[in-house]
Amino acid sequence: MHAGIARGRAALEPPARHHQLAPAGGHRRYFYADVLVKRPSDAAKIEQLRQLCLSLPEVTEKLSHGEPSWFVAGKQFVTTADHHHDDRLSAWCAAPEGAQEMLVKANPERFFRPPYVGHRGWLGVYLDVEVDWGEVAIIVERAYRRVAPRRLL
Repeated sequence: MHAGIARGRAALEPPARHHQLAPAGGHRRYFYADVLVKRPSDAAKIEQLRQLCLSLPEVTEKLSHGEPSWFVAGKQFVTTADHHHDDRLSAWCAAPEGAQEMLVKANPERFFRPPYVGHRGWLGVYLDVEVDWGEVAIIVERAYRRVAPRRLL
């Protein structure tokens, strides 16, 4: 393929992967083709999610696939997706059986089936809309209970 065509096409379509630039001003910076995306796109919402997750027993935070993620006993139960696979800010949460289907069907503007983990029942929660933090707290707690060892429940 001619280089000019590939460059033009890349400007129109999001690439399959993102590329990280060196941190500047405390924000990770990524670019998709020629578009620069600053992360976190809404630091306050990521911080609110962080506080919910870290309030649970023995939870640790680390980056997973470049995104803040939370684990208990080495198992991930919540991760963020900040313009990672689309142009949205969201959280992906482990969910009880049937919860994903019920919530996505009831309110697709707030919930979705996330890529990669959706087939295992994980629930996607959009954070770039008005967020009901009480509801998110319940979802996070249920995600935690889904993967935490019995001794922590």
